[in-house]
Amino acid sequence: MIDLTNLLAQQGSVAVSIVLSTLAYSSPLILCALGGLFSERSGVVNIGLEGMMLSAACASALAAQATGSAAIGLVAGLLAATLLALLHWLLTQGYQIDHIVSGMGINALALGGTGLVFKSLPDINSKEMASFPAGFYYGLAWLAAAVIWWMLRDTRPGLRLTAVGNDPDKSRQMGLKPVRIRFQALLGTGLLTGLAGTLVASSAGRFSEDMTAGRGYIALAALILGAWKPWPTLAAALAFGFFGSLQLSLQGQSPMGIQIPDQVWQALPYLITLVALAGTLGKGKAPSGLGKP
Repeated sequence: MIDLTNLLAQQGSVAVSIVLSTLAYSSPLILCALGGLFSERSGVVNIGLEGMMLSAACASALAAQATGSAAIGLVAGLLAATLLALLHWLLTQGYQIDHIVSGMGINALALGGTGLVFKSLPDINSKEMASFPAGFYYGLAWLAAAVIWWMLRDTRPGLRLTAVGNDPDKSRQMGLKPVRIRFQALLGTGLLTGLAGTLVASSAGRFSEDMTAGRGYIALAALILGAWKPWPTLAAALAFGFFGSLQLSLQGQSPMGIQIPDQVWQALPYLITLVALAGTLGKGKAPSGLGKP
């Protein structure tokens, strides 16, 4: 009886641990994917989510460590990601640069810039950054999904965003201005990816080089799997978060006595991403005006 009680307690503890780990892993993905939703529902392809999130992580950690203020760190993260989001808007809408090329440039700029900062400031990790509790960001992630769902469905700005993303030429004939609406959409992208990056740095307590580790690309995959809709996108991000937390639990394990390198478990979320995309590619309906001027 005692053994059974201990076993149930142990299993319950493992389940709680997986749930908490899933929340921790999926919340940055949810915020980042919803940021991408703003951009892509307005017609702007955005593969620069990774760079925006990484720059926000670096800026928030630096500011929070320098000032000892979690609020200033959060503001710095939001500003860094928003500046890159507006750069993406300028390049794609102002200079008509290919959206993919612009996104790749932003990722390269963020990776190189944050790497340079990390190497130039040897004392960057001398102390843990001030930060808000993780639950604050988890709540914002779910609240953002609810607000965006409501906005796209029941508000004039949301309907205009959808109209521009589906048919920019027709929306112009209706008197809408796609460039202006896309500017507002990219502001939303910057704020949400800034929250995602700040959460990643806050969870670690400091910044490290390339610490987002491809989460921006997984968030983009969640957005595609979620068919560019808020709640399905959140569900896809949660699924990726579950597999991300599962790989942490599996590291060091030897199923059926077979030694498996930790790198294989670490690759699990990315393999799941590829398999999921291969199975659903072409089934979700992207905004019709995606990538169009």
